[in-house]
Amino acid sequence: MNFLRYLLIGCAVGMANVIPGVSGGTVAVVFNIYDKFVNALTFNVKKLIQERKFLIPLVSGMLLGVVLFSKLITILYENFPLQTNFFFTGLILGSIPLLVSYVFKRENDEQLKKSTIVGSVICILAGIAFMILYAFLEAKFGLNEGSSSLSEELPPWTIKLALRIFIAGILGAIAMIIPGISGSLLMLMMGVYPIVVKCIPLLFVPSEFLKALCLLLPNGIGVLIGLACGVALIKFLLRKVKNQTYAVILGLLVGSAFNLFPGFKDVNGAGNLLICILCLIFGVLLAYLGSRLAPEENSGN
Repeated sequence: MNFLRYLLIGCAVGMANVIPGVSGGTVAVVFNIYDKFVNALTFNVKKLIQERKFLIPLVSGMLLGVVLFSKLITILYENFPLQTNFFFTGLILGSIPLLVSYVFKRENDEQLKKSTIVGSVICILAGIAFMILYAFLEAKFGLNEGSSSLSEELPPWTIKLALRIFIAGILGAIAMIIPGISGSLLMLMMGVYPIVVKCIPLLFVPSEFLKALCLLLPNGIGVLIGLACGVALIKFLLRKVKNQTYAVILGLLVGSAFNLFPGFKDVNGAGNLLICILCLIFGVLLAYLGSRLAPEENSGN
């Protein structure tokens, strides 16, 4: 019975991790398995074996959820690319209030100290500055080489692209550990989300298997490293500099919002404009209401 329960919970966590702006960590908290999952992530083989009755169905469910929902996301992007982009933009905007509350929350019913607020603002500006710098370097040196839309063909494998997919996997996995923070959102910010999501269902297409595997493998390795190493790092950062950690993430989110917004230049007709706006609003509401499920205290501990 526990096997089926953990399998279904894993499916829910996996599906959440596919949607940019939606947190798999939050879903784990909702189903009351977050602490158990975080504590089970370790390099200790003996402990992994001890937790096999929990980890095997949970991880299997997560993989199943990712595969099933990746196919759905691919279909949406292939048939409704503009509307899907507006929806994802809404998810990003809807995630901002939660991060703001984490950065400037009250502690022990007292206002944050002035130095903490100033430090958090500096961290937010640093996150925004990083995204501006990244956009500049992207334009100057082609850092986003190989990025694609889900409505386009997969890009060719290159060392530069593989390295970016690998780094995105590490950062996405670390972000997934934090309730309220979306790992797939970070991959979207780095321009590799469309590639990864499109590759997953192509693993089941014989003619595309090898190409999809070569593009996915760096991400998979990065995710494993991020999960194994990120738990200790996140616990340390959220214990020592919680507000500043969330402030940097908030700055990255705000800085990336302008790059991710599809704009209105490709929207034809009042009907399509209304649909795009509704998709944007739905994304905002979904992310905002979903973030309300994230814990108010001890997030990520």
